[in-house]
Amino acid sequence: MKKHDLLKYFDDDLLDKLFRFCYARTNDSYEAQELCSDITLALVKAARTDGEIISLYPFIWRVARNVYADFSVNRRKYAEIFYDGDADTVLQFVADKEREQDNDEWIAQVYRRMTFLTKAYREVMIMYYIDGLTTAEIAKRQNTSEGAVRQRLFSARQKVKNEVEEMAETYNRPLALDEIGYVIWGTGNPCWGDPRKVCSRMFSRHIVWLCHKKSMRASEIAEELNVPTVYVEEELEILTGGENGEYGLLRRLDSGKYAINFILLDQDVIEKAHAIYADQLPKICGILSDYIDKHKEEYLSFPYLNKKLDWNLVLWQQVYTMSSAFCDKVESILAEKYFSHTEKINRPFSIFGYVDNGKRYGGGWDGVDAENVCGFSKIHIDNIYITRIKEHFHCGHNVSNDPQIQLALRAIDGLDISSLSETEKEHAAKSIECGYLYREGDMLYTKILVSAMQDRDRLFAVNDGLRKGFFEKDAQIVAEKLAALIQKAVPDHLLGEWRLANQLANQPVLDSVVENFIEKGILTPPEYGIGAEGCWMSVMK
Repeated sequence: MKKHDLLKYFDDDLLDKLFRFCYARTNDSYEAQELCSDITLALVKAARTDGEIISLYPFIWRVARNVYADFSVNRRKYAEIFYDGDADTVLQFVADKEREQDNDEWIAQVYRRMTFLTKAYREVMIMYYIDGLTTAEIAKRQNTSEGAVRQRLFSARQKVKNEVEEMAETYNRPLALDEIGYVIWGTGNPCWGDPRKVCSRMFSRHIVWLCHKKSMRASEIAEELNVPTVYVEEELEILTGGENGEYGLLRRLDSGKYAINFILLDQDVIEKAHAIYADQLPKICGILSDYIDKHKEEYLSFPYLNKKLDWNLVLWQQVYTMSSAFCDKVESILAEKYFSHTEKINRPFSIFGYVDNGKRYGGGWDGVDAENVCGFSKIHIDNIYITRIKEHFHCGHNVSNDPQIQLALRAIDGLDISSLSETEKEHAAKSIECGYLYREGDMLYTKILVSAMQDRDRLFAVNDGLRKGFFEKDAQIVAEKLAALIQKAVPDHLLGEWRLANQLANQPVLDSVVENFIEKGILTPPEYGIGAEGCWMSVMK
């Protein structure tokens, strides 16, 4: 076969075999990626020469072994260069010796695969050249040595082609992006896939910001940020795929452009949205206070399993759904009057947020399930967290590996301290400190609220009354103003997620209600932010 035909055999299977070859001969996956890219590049060069290949795979492995021999020699030289002296000074004098300008389709495909293999190296280049971080800062973020970061930078400079050469020729950092931050909330099950986790770099945030303004092509983003398109293309792939490959911060349109894939409100928009709800806070707080006073006995009549029932803990359990009653009424009006023809988006997890304006409201509510723990066939445990109370755990928490929660389960009917081992006593002390348990004589009892699993669906039944006739007039006013704001600020392709924009607007309410209740003496916060407040569980034998 002709050498020119070699590129036709480049596929994921071949690259996987090459990578395994490299991994067995290097110290870690980063070095393996580097060596694999060297071999790939050597094969690309061979394919661009004249001549015949008598036997395909023996030829490939002969090239691989030759490249590995050179790699072994160069690895020692690189270490000598980069483990001595100042990193930033040395990097200015590293030259890119390779100049490739071939736009052939096969070449482009191979390079795309190759740059995927060198992702770890290109990541440090983005942090160094674009985010403006030092090698020491990058090392800290990646939990590695500064020497390893220097070597990856050196190797990446030799490999990334075409547009990246323009960056290398400057021998300097072309830019450090301005600081930009987002406050992004999530709702649903984040274990399905949380796209926020792929937006940690400043480079990512700027791409999201540009696509939030209008849909853009990769080349347009590259021109706007003065960054090589090859970097932008990879970042777009990450941002559209998200954590699970199904739900990302961006979406690719049929036109080839990229657009925002979640509701992200500008600073001025979120301030207007918050103000719409804030105007109603005095009325909301007044109505809720009166409602609590009139329905106290109904709240206390719920069949909790605790030995002692604490009214303060009951209110902390109820305050989240109680304070959302007005928002729920606004949502029902929006759904009926303003967005009745908008199809609702259904997915296991969704995110929504705004450009950071220095204000953080609201909080979180996380729940976890477990089975066959401490004699219970099913368990569900919840906790809320806001300014006044800290979280005990987040979604995905493993109850079977949490001895403090297990002690709370064992102590529902009382737990004799003398039956505990020394290790269990240490865990019991921590459980008391964080509010799961309390001690009475020689016994431990569960302090957080506990209910039977069959009663879980009616935990908040008393609050349902708040949605009937209490907020009609005021909710109409809020819905009208908010509908106009949403229709103006949210892109058409995201209008199906208008409910999340309503949740963003409602964020000042929860904290404000809590502070109002504390001021009136209705609620008492935990002394150090963590306690039994806002934590409860349901169990089944």
